[in-house]
Amino acid sequence: MKILRKILYPFSFIYGEIVTIRNKLYDKGILKSTSFDIPTIVVGNLSVGGTGKSPQIEYLVRLLHNNYKIAVLSRGYKRKTKGFIIANENSTVKQIGDEPMQFYRKFNNIIVTVDADRVNGINQLKMLSNKPDIILLDDAYQHRKVEAGFNILLTPYDNLYVDDTMLPTGDLREKITGANRAQLIIVTKCPENLTEEEQFNIADKLQPEIHQTVFFSKIAYAETIKGLKKINIDELCKFKVLLVTGIAKTKPLCEFLDLKKVDFQHLKYSDHHHFSEKDLVKIQHTFDQIKSDKKLILTTEKDYVRVFDSTYENVYFLPIETTFLKDQHDFDTIINSYVEQSSKNS
Repeated sequence: MKILRKILYPFSFIYGEIVTIRNKLYDKGILKSTSFDIPTIVVGNLSVGGTGKSPQIEYLVRLLHNNYKIAVLSRGYKRKTKGFIIANENSTVKQIGDEPMQFYRKFNNIIVTVDADRVNGINQLKMLSNKPDIILLDDAYQHRKVEAGFNILLTPYDNLYVDDTMLPTGDLREKITGANRAQLIIVTKCPENLTEEEQFNIADKLQPEIHQTVFFSKIAYAETIKGLKKINIDELCKFKVLLVTGIAKTKPLCEFLDLKKVDFQHLKYSDHHHFSEKDLVKIQHTFDQIKSDKKLILTTEKDYVRVFDSTYENVYFLPIETTFLKDQHDFDTIINSYVEQSSKNS
């Protein structure tokens, strides 16, 4: 696979130039970007896959929901529908996608919507009788048709965008100069023991502009796994575990389970994998082959919502949150100040 990616380098160059021309057309106003009189925050990245967008959206929801009516607008990746849809109690993953479904189930006081056309999605939200005070746009950093009020750019600790190359050789969706559009850059999935000197060196490597601030976050795992009942994470070492994942990057989760001395075997599928009946049969067969009276299937929250949910007795998920290594108060203050000022101007 790595050799094939290197062979495709000329296509990376061509793709990069095409994206650069497109961005310049937006920057010069030749292609139209629409701004809105409602606070809009984009959470996105320059690369494909696993940077921690969903936990960051959830962090913003927790930060703001007590003071503002929030809407989350996603494209609904891999959904089987089109157009603008508002999530409700009858919605399915096929209709709105797995991550929007996760947001909807987790937070009962926000509006969750999907629309590939973010401009139309925002306009639809503004016409609601209970219209939101603020809109969080999930994975819309390259959606230049929207001129967001605030951009948060995520880059994972183990694959910084400055170390990456354009698709298909690398994982970048646009050149690293695209990072200049962000007000905040968050280095995600950092090790807990990342020193301040290492943080300084990474920030220096990213070379932020004068208008940008760099933060560092990590994944925080919950103290209990959830299913039809709850099990304390420290009790998990007493079980034989079949880990089933359909996410981009599984290394942090596996390392966490190793740290907790969990005896697990891993069935790994691609990000947003559509689990077929054949897959479910294989999962059940693999689980049945585990010789233990104390065994369970463990998965991620996104996979649980998409595939298993509460109909499976022996299936559990491990919730995660994003937390900051330091300066969390500064991050919160920046976000609250933007929303407060934008709300006054709207």
